[in-house]
Amino acid sequence: MKRILFLHSAGPQGPHQGSSDFLAHLESGLGAGYRFIHPKIPKPDAPGYAVWKKGLEKALAGLESGSILIGHSLGGSVLLKFLSEEKYEKPIAGLFLVAVPFWGKDNWQADEFLLKNDFAASLPPIGKIFLYHSRDDDGVPFSHLGHYAKKLPQATVRKLEGRGHVYREGLPELVEDIKSL
Repeated sequence: MKRILFLHSAGPQGPHQGSSDFLAHLESGLGAGYRFIHPKIPKPDAPGYAVWKKGLEKALAGLESGSILIGHSLGGSVLLKFLSEEKYEKPIAGLFLVAVPFWGKDNWQADEFLLKNDFAASLPPIGKIFLYHSRDDDGVPFSHLGHYAKKLPQATVRKLEGRGHVYREGLPELVEDIKSL
């Protein structure tokens, strides 16, 4: 059974809020061969990196080599910051980043979530990286995808149409990409 760590977006995470519908579609689309770990990070309405880092450390400690990591919105920012700044030695089969803000660009300022300029060089071994962003995202500007594509040239980039920011109807491309690993 393959393990997947899913790190949710900021904001409320109750039923039909935040990343909850997106996660439900992923679990349904991937089926029984995958086990999801999706920690609820405290204070998602007032996110701070230190609190999210603690939750992420606990979740990552329970993973084995070759796991899959998915970050939605702020969850993706936290994953990238953690993986590029902390010691994590287990190889990662795939890193999937969905609608992730690129802090420090396009009037998105939050020093605690900023990545180092050369963050990509400090990432642990990752089999494949995928980036997803919808042109009509009303939460994070589509231009942020381009910033990540430049910093992560090895990534597969999926430019989407009509999906918005929270992916309430799922993301079949992500399901297929995970199955392709």
